[in-house]
Amino acid sequence: MASSALARSDKQFLSDAIKGDNAEITLGQLAAQKGGSDGVRSFGQTLVTDHRKAKDEAAALAAGLEVKISEGVTEEAQQEFDKLQHLTGPEFDKEFVGFMTAEHEKVISEFKEKAGEGNRQVPELAAKTLPTLQIHLQLAQSLSGR
Repeated sequence: MASSALARSDKQFLSDAIKGDNAEITLGQLAAQKGGSDGVRSFGQTLVTDHRKAKDEAAALAAGLEVKISEGVTEEAQQEFDKLQHLTGPEFDKEFVGFMTAEHEKVISEFKEKAGEGNRQVPELAAKTLPTLQIHLQLAQSLSGR
């Protein structure tokens, strides 16, 4: 029973991680186009590149575990995208960087928890992805002046 609960948990984690990657790619593309500063545009492009790679790795693992791969984004990311489309310049940058900071803090916590679950494929993927997420958080914090 416990192992099937863990398996379901791994599947849900992968599904959520892929949706998160989709969100970071979508929002990163928007920032790369609309960012008010070079730093935000560059950060947006970094998000796109890194999260495409992370999504490819998660999708390969998901296929083996029969996890449906979504092309959608989280509801929070869609709301943020809609909000960001109406902003420009420093207002865009402040909102984008604030969202990315909060989002990466939350995701890092989730990935650390999953990474600590042992020697299975999904926790190992979480552990492998953590350093990149931590770099993204540092970039976001440096852009926000935190």
